[in-house]
Amino acid sequence: MFSGQPPGPPQPPPGLLGQASLLQATPGVPRTSNSTLVDELESSFEACFDSLVSQDYVNGTDQEEIRTGVDQCIQKFLDIARQTECFFLQKRLQLSVQKPEQVIKEDVSELRNELQRKDALVQKHLTKLRHWQQVLEDINMQHKKPADIPQGSLAYLEQASANIPAPMKQT
Repeated sequence: MFSGQPPGPPQPPPGLLGQASLLQATPGVPRTSNSTLVDELESSFEACFDSLVSQDYVNGTDQEEIRTGVDQCIQKFLDIARQTECFFLQKRLQLSVQKPEQVIKEDVSELRNELQRKDALVQKHLTKLRHWQQVLEDINMQHKKPADIPQGSLAYLEQASANIPAPMKQT
Protein backbone atom coordinates (compact mmCIF):
# COMPACT_ATOMS: atom_id res chain seq x y z
CA MET A 1 0.00 0.00 0.00
CA PHE A 2 1.10 3.57 -0.54
CA SER A 3 2.08 5.61 2.49
CA GLY A 4 -0.65 7.79 3.93
CA GLN A 5 -3.44 5.34 3.08
CA PRO A 6 -5.41 3.63 5.84
CA PRO A 7 -5.08 -0.14 5.92
CA GLY A 8 -7.84 -2.17 4.37
CA PRO A 9 -9.69 -1.91 1.09
CA PRO A 10 -10.55 1.55 -0.21
CA GLN A 11 -14.10 2.70 0.29
CA PRO A 12 -16.11 3.18 -2.90
CA PRO A 13 -17.29 6.70 -3.78
CA PRO A 14 -20.73 7.65 -2.42
CA GLY A 15 -22.47 7.11 -5.77
CA LEU A 16 -21.07 3.59 -6.13
CA LEU A 17 -21.93 2.07 -2.76
CA GLY A 18 -24.11 -0.63 -4.26
CA GLN A 19 -21.67 -1.21 -7.11
CA ALA A 20 -18.52 -2.02 -5.14
CA SER A 21 -18.94 -5.67 -6.05
CA LEU A 22 -17.97 -4.84 -9.63
CA LEU A 23 -14.64 -3.63 -8.37
CA GLN A 24 -14.25 -6.81 -6.38
CA ALA A 25 -15.42 -9.45 -8.83
CA THR A 26 -14.49 -9.46 -12.47
CA PRO A 27 -15.71 -12.48 -14.47
CA GLY A 28 -13.05 -15.03 -15.24
CA VAL A 29 -10.54 -13.67 -12.72
CA PRO A 30 -10.10 -15.42 -9.38
CA ARG A 31 -9.94 -12.99 -6.44
CA THR A 32 -9.59 -13.38 -2.73
CA SER A 33 -12.58 -12.31 -0.68
CA ASN A 34 -11.11 -8.95 0.40
CA SER A 35 -9.19 -8.20 -2.79
CA THR A 36 -10.36 -5.50 -5.17
CA LEU A 37 -9.28 -4.71 -8.69
CA VAL A 38 -7.56 -1.57 -7.45
CA ASP A 39 -5.66 -3.55 -4.80
CA GLU A 40 -4.53 -6.04 -7.42
CA LEU A 41 -3.47 -3.24 -9.76
CA GLU A 42 -1.44 -1.71 -6.96
CA SER A 43 0.18 -5.00 -5.98
CA SER A 44 1.00 -5.89 -9.59
CA PHE A 45 2.59 -2.45 -10.04
CA GLU A 46 4.65 -3.00 -6.90
CA ALA A 47 5.66 -6.43 -8.21
CA CYS A 48 6.80 -4.83 -11.49
CA PHE A 49 8.80 -2.24 -9.63
CA ASP A 50 10.26 -4.83 -7.27
CA SER A 51 11.26 -7.06 -10.17
CA LEU A 52 13.15 -4.18 -11.75
CA VAL A 53 15.09 -3.27 -8.60
CA SER A 54 15.33 -6.73 -7.02
CA GLN A 55 18.79 -7.72 -5.85
CA ASP A 56 18.19 -11.20 -7.29
CA TYR A 57 17.94 -9.71 -10.77
CA VAL A 58 20.91 -7.42 -10.25
CA ASN A 59 23.14 -10.29 -9.14
CA GLY A 60 21.56 -12.82 -11.50
CA THR A 61 23.55 -14.12 -14.41
CA ASP A 62 20.82 -15.71 -16.47
CA GLN A 63 19.52 -12.79 -18.54
CA GLU A 64 16.77 -14.87 -20.12
CA GLU A 65 15.36 -15.81 -16.71
CA ILE A 66 15.44 -12.17 -15.64
CA ARG A 67 13.73 -11.05 -18.83
CA THR A 68 11.03 -13.72 -18.47
CA GLY A 69 10.30 -12.74 -14.87
CA VAL A 70 10.07 -9.05 -15.68
CA ASP A 71 7.90 -9.75 -18.74
CA GLN A 72 5.50 -11.84 -16.64
CA CYS A 73 5.16 -9.07 -14.03
CA ILE A 74 4.56 -6.45 -16.67
CA GLN A 75 2.04 -8.65 -18.49
CA LYS A 76 0.09 -9.23 -15.27
CA PHE A 77 0.08 -5.48 -14.59
CA LEU A 78 -1.15 -4.73 -18.11
CA ASP A 79 -3.91 -7.35 -17.83
CA ILE A 80 -5.17 -5.89 -14.55
CA ALA A 81 -4.88 -2.36 -15.97
CA ARG A 82 -7.09 -3.43 -18.89
CA GLN A 83 -9.62 -4.91 -16.49
CA THR A 84 -9.62 -1.68 -14.48
CA GLU A 85 -10.11 0.36 -17.65
CA CYS A 86 -12.95 -1.95 -18.67
CA PHE A 87 -14.60 -1.44 -15.28
CA PHE A 88 -14.50 2.34 -15.60
CA LEU A 89 -15.72 2.20 -19.19
CA GLN A 90 -18.67 0.10 -18.04
CA LYS A 91 -19.43 2.66 -15.32
CA ARG A 92 -19.19 5.44 -17.88
CA LEU A 93 -21.61 3.59 -20.16
CA GLN A 94 -24.06 3.05 -17.31
CA LEU A 95 -23.85 6.73 -16.41
CA SER A 96 -24.48 7.80 -20.00
CA VAL A 97 -27.58 5.58 -20.15
CA GLN A 98 -28.95 6.52 -16.74
CA LYS A 99 -28.06 10.23 -16.78
CA PRO A 100 -27.39 11.47 -20.32
CA GLU A 101 -27.63 15.11 -19.18
CA GLN A 102 -24.58 14.55 -16.95
CA VAL A 103 -22.52 13.41 -19.93
CA ILE A 104 -23.63 16.47 -21.90
CA LYS A 105 -22.69 18.73 -18.97
CA GLU A 106 -19.24 17.15 -18.85
CA ASP A 107 -18.79 17.58 -22.60
CA VAL A 108 -19.84 21.23 -22.41
CA SER A 109 -17.45 21.78 -19.53
CA GLU A 110 -14.59 20.17 -21.46
CA LEU A 111 -15.36 22.33 -24.51
CA ARG A 112 -15.40 25.49 -22.37
CA ASN A 113 -12.05 24.57 -20.86
CA GLU A 114 -10.63 23.94 -24.32
CA LEU A 115 -11.93 27.31 -25.55
CA GLN A 116 -10.36 29.07 -22.57
CA ARG A 117 -7.05 27.33 -23.21
CA LYS A 118 -7.14 28.26 -26.89
CA ASP A 119 -8.13 31.86 -26.11
CA ALA A 120 -5.14 32.12 -23.78
CA LEU A 121 -2.92 30.71 -26.51
CA VAL A 122 -4.28 33.22 -29.05
CA GLN A 123 -3.64 36.09 -26.61
CA LYS A 124 -0.10 34.85 -26.04
CA HIS A 125 0.54 34.79 -29.79
CA LEU A 126 -1.03 38.24 -30.24
CA THR A 127 1.26 39.62 -27.55
CA LYS A 128 4.29 38.16 -29.31
CA LEU A 129 3.03 39.45 -32.66
CA ARG A 130 2.64 42.99 -31.29
CA HIS A 131 6.12 42.81 -29.79
CA TRP A 132 7.73 41.77 -33.07
CA GLN A 133 5.70 44.32 -35.04
CA GLN A 134 7.08 47.00 -32.72
CA VAL A 135 10.61 45.67 -33.19
CA LEU A 136 10.20 45.79 -36.97
CA GLU A 137 8.74 49.28 -36.79
CA ASP A 138 11.69 50.43 -34.68
CA ILE A 139 14.13 48.94 -37.19
CA ASN A 140 12.32 50.64 -40.08
CA MET A 141 12.49 53.98 -38.27
CA GLN A 142 16.23 53.58 -37.77
CA HIS A 143 16.84 52.74 -41.41
CA LYS A 144 14.95 55.51 -43.14
CA LYS A 145 15.14 55.86 -46.87
CA PRO A 146 17.63 58.47 -48.17
CA ALA A 147 14.70 60.61 -49.38
CA ASP A 148 13.48 60.94 -45.78
CA ILE A 149 16.87 62.09 -44.50
CA PRO A 150 17.59 65.83 -44.56
CA GLN A 151 19.86 66.90 -47.42
CA GLY A 152 23.48 67.60 -46.78
CA SER A 153 26.26 65.31 -45.67
CA LEU A 154 26.57 66.89 -42.24
CA ALA A 155 22.86 66.33 -41.40
CA TYR A 156 23.11 62.73 -42.62
CA LEU A 157 26.18 62.07 -40.44
CA GLU A 158 24.54 63.68 -37.40
CA GLN A 159 21.44 61.52 -37.73
CA ALA A 160 23.44 58.34 -38.36
CA SER A 161 25.70 58.99 -35.36
CA ALA A 162 22.69 59.63 -33.11
CA ASN A 163 21.74 55.95 -33.42
CA ILE A 164 25.21 54.71 -32.40
CA PRO A 165 25.58 54.11 -28.66
CA ALA A 166 28.31 56.04 -26.88
CA PRO A 167 31.38 54.01 -25.91
CA MET A 168 31.70 53.03 -22.28
CA LYS A 169 34.55 54.64 -20.33
CA GLN A 170 36.95 52.21 -18.76
CA THR A 171 37.90 52.92 -15.18
